[in-house]
Amino acid sequence: MEASQKRISTYFIHFNDLMTKIKKAYQENRPEAVVKHYSKYKLLIIDEIGYLPIEKEYSNIFFQLVAARYKKKANIITTNQPLSKWG
Repeated sequence: MEASQKRISTYFIHFNDLMTKIKKAYQENRPEAVVKHYSKYKLLIIDEIGYLPIEKEYSNIFFQLVAARYKKKANIITTNQPLSKWG
């Protein structure tokens, strides 16, 4: 909330919604569009990660997104699940 109030470009998304967008982009053969879209925000907040299993091809795109943002922009990932229970 504070980042948004300070006019820092911020995007909040539930992990399940992000994965739905990744799946659609994969099926349309344009995964780079998802990476490009979410890479433009200075702060990306991904909520509720770890509840659902992720298929390998989609997890690769998610990794590409995180890697594209690494050391350049901020990410916040939230979960209530311990890592041992992630899908």
